[in-house]
Amino acid sequence: MSADITTAAAPDPAVDEVAATASRLREVGREALGVSGDADTAPFRETLRAHRLSVYPIVALGLLVIVDQFHDYAFYILAPDISRTLGFSKVYVGLLASFSALALTLAALPLAWAVEKRPRRALVAIVTGITWSVMTLLTGFAGGLLALTALLVVDGVSSGSVRAVHPPLLTDSYPPSVRVRVLSRYQGLFIAGTMASPLLVFLLTGPADLTWRGTFVVLGVICCAASLVSLRLRDPGFGRWDSSRLRAAVHGTPAGTGAAAAAAESETALGFFEITRRLLLIPTMRRVLLSSAVLGLFNVPLNTFFIFFLVERWHLDAPHRALFFALLPLASIALIVVQSRYGERLFHTNPGRLFRFAGLLQLIGTAAVGLSAASPWFAGMVGAFAVTTATFAALTPLVSTGYLSVVRPQMRPHASALFGIFLTGVGGILGVLVLGSFAQHYGTVGALIATVPFGMLSALVLASTGRLVMRDLDRTVEELVEEEELRVLRERGARLPMLACRHIDFAYDQLQVLFDVSFTVDDGERVALLGTNGAGKSTLLRVISGLGLPSAGSVRFRGADITFLDAERRVRLGITQVPGGRAVFGPMTVIDNLLVFGHSLGRDRRTVDRGIEASFAAFPRLAERRHQPAARLSGGEQQMLGLAKALILRPRLLLIDELSLGLAPKVVSELLGMVRIINASGTAIVLVEQSVNVALSIVDHAYFMEKGEMRFDGRAAELLARPDLLRSVFLSGAAAPSPASNGRTPHAVEVSR
Repeated sequence: MSADITTAAAPDPAVDEVAATASRLREVGREALGVSGDADTAPFRETLRAHRLSVYPIVALGLLVIVDQFHDYAFYILAPDISRTLGFSKVYVGLLASFSALALTLAALPLAWAVEKRPRRALVAIVTGITWSVMTLLTGFAGGLLALTALLVVDGVSSGSVRAVHPPLLTDSYPPSVRVRVLSRYQGLFIAGTMASPLLVFLLTGPADLTWRGTFVVLGVICCAASLVSLRLRDPGFGRWDSSRLRAAVHGTPAGTGAAAAAAESETALGFFEITRRLLLIPTMRRVLLSSAVLGLFNVPLNTFFIFFLVERWHLDAPHRALFFALLPLASIALIVVQSRYGERLFHTNPGRLFRFAGLLQLIGTAAVGLSAASPWFAGMVGAFAVTTATFAALTPLVSTGYLSVVRPQMRPHASALFGIFLTGVGGILGVLVLGSFAQHYGTVGALIATVPFGMLSALVLASTGRLVMRDLDRTVEELVEEEELRVLRERGARLPMLACRHIDFAYDQLQVLFDVSFTVDDGERVALLGTNGAGKSTLLRVISGLGLPSAGSVRFRGADITFLDAERRVRLGITQVPGGRAVFGPMTVIDNLLVFGHSLGRDRRTVDRGIEASFAAFPRLAERRHQPAARLSGGEQQMLGLAKALILRPRLLLIDELSLGLAPKVVSELLGMVRIINASGTAIVLVEQSVNVALSIVDHAYFMEKGEMRFDGRAAELLARPDLLRSVFLSGAAAPSPASNGRTPHAVEVSR
């Protein structure tokens, strides 16, 4: 290895300054998102007055969540009476409840889709509130099992807004410094609904002596009246109190986007499935969803079978069951009041502690279920179950605040919807089916006790989330800071690279392949990626083209973030790949391959035809074999056919993987000539090659990779004059940048080259 490669680099003051700036911005970003490291919290009302805010959003959404529970509680309490009237078993009661819960959770994602582009969460909350109020009224007129099922499903669909819309709307309505307390107050109103609902059922079925039908009619009228209070709700916009403040804090100026930035963002804004996929790549979110799925195995069967437990074990009729559930939440409200300020302090110091505290509460509540089922005394059963309801009520705002803090504002409705889907749609239905069979063999008490291990496992998973939160929070901060810095650079007229990959990590399952890879390409530039087999070159192309999604880092195209954009959308943006050995469809003819290449152009058949004619003019052999299957072409002819994709699509960036592999020198020379022609038309080229001579003969700049890392880079002409450097890459590896890199480091996104 040459001496200049092994020589240790002297400390670089610029690198130290960049590190200090990054650390400062990280702290500023954490504070803007509410993680200040300080346990002190200002009084709630004082904070609201300082920001000229009111409690109306909490009250309006709280009233909606109260009346939303009227239907569910009335159905659970009156289920034995309804089943006798309409003639179905208690197992079908559980299935009906699951259908309603499934409708609720599945509807949450479409509702999240409805608000992902425009902040209209308040409108959705109002409309769905009125809808479920009408469904509650109509349930009293259900004439059969089919009608009841339909009403439950529609009620569940409209109730999807409670999970998908309410928490994100409250999160954006108030600053981070009071969010735990805001969500705790909202949860307190939810608990008030759990008290008011059964109490109303008690009054209506007891003193008023109404049937279950009359009870639903009265509840429906009350719901309709209460839902009108929400008509003044307004959406404050995405990220008003966190990401917008963070952007402003980066440069001390009001946040905003210029015209160029807005155009780029609208062109590359993530769609519904892209957002969902992005959320599933966040470690904190994955762990929370796993915990919620396991919790569903515990929670939904518990809610279903406990009603029958009260009937079979303690012989409570409908009025007494209603009174039981009306008085039970008193302990929940008390615990929420106590823990809200404490939870706020935990969040400010370290959100990870929030999850560990929530896991502890869940463990306590789960253990209390077993005690309530096994207790021989009625008072003991009531006390133990009061502990369960209180702890689970108190942990809800903690978990919501925790996982929403690591999610971008526009994605929070999707995150809330996914949480509900995993809770009831995945774990809940499976729990009812499995434990429903268990109840038939071992009784209701046995089914209740069988839920306990699932609740404890969920609590342990939830507590383990604590070690992931800060890293994911910092990544969110880094994304927002990077966007703001790029916005400022665009407004100043700075020239950005066409392609900028920054600190990319990528893994196939548990096998990590790319490590902190940074890579840039300018407009019209020709760049080579060099390295031995297994260095990660082809994997990096997959990340750029969207065939692989990184576990860390970002990919930007013309300044816009495309890290999680679908591959087909990247083609429309102007990124095209010619994969090594897989560039054509073998069974299809040459002409059909060319037509498929032009599919992304839609109905622009004239452009496709011009591209096909240009391909035949550039490669006469393809014209001669236009009706032959591509599999019968030679290796060189197949590569010609693959390159023809660029002549049809005319991309801004063309990624070519192993152009010369297994081809004769004459064929390679012909292909390289076509690459030059494509580049001359304005297309930037990234060429992955094992042949150094082939690559450096055509490119302007080369990057060297080894074992998934960028070792160094340099101008092609200078690298050709350095055989010692090339030998060090392909024979020994390199440990540090060499002088050939001219001071460039591949571990930074450059403004210009």
